[in-house]
Amino acid sequence: MEGQKYKIYINGSPLFITSPDEAAKLPYEADKNTFITLFTGKKKMILNYIDLLNKVQTNAVVLYTEDVEGLWKDFQSCFKVLEAAGGYVTNPENNLLVFYRRDSWDMPKGKIDPGETPEQAAVREVQEETGLVNIQLGDFLCHTYHTYPLKDKQILKTTWWYRMTTTDTEVTPQTEEDIEQILWVNPRSWLDTNPVVYGNIREVIEVGLK
Repeated sequence: MEGQKYKIYINGSPLFITSPDEAAKLPYEADKNTFITLFTGKKKMILNYIDLLNKVQTNAVVLYTEDVEGLWKDFQSCFKVLEAAGGYVTNPENNLLVFYRRDSWDMPKGKIDPGETPEQAAVREVQEETGLVNIQLGDFLCHTYHTYPLKDKQILKTTWWYRMTTTDTEVTPQTEEDIEQILWVNPRSWLDTNPVVYGNIREVIEVGLK
């Protein structure tokens, strides 16, 4: 629940910002590859863990505090924040649209343009990246967060995900966005095959299956 817990992927590993009660519910125990720490209120602590995650693969970093929103604000101040939107797109058979891009499976999403709502951006990105035309926008599903370097800046991307349905059958991969292949898959069976997929995308699919 936002306000109680944020999960940000940095270099493929999760960093949690959460309350003491929520931290205790997470399936982690502190060890040499898992860091569970009370936030001291110092921004340098955040920067040190960001630097660690960018250099070393870890199981998880958990920063907990009573002031979750204050810590979240401090964390965001370490990045240039961009907002994006995307779609969990299903067809009448309840199959999910996924595509292969840059050595990983993904789902359609992209940056929210000036003047757009997240809903408008999500539909537009699905149409542009997949060639689908008839999109029925459904409910908001979840947010995901991940970071990446861009030139001399560190980017924190917040993505708004929405359920969508379509009756279209023709798809056209947007090759200029490096999309190589589009598939309709049974989401549960597909995840069970352990495909190469970003952690935040896997989480969107898990939420969509609930």
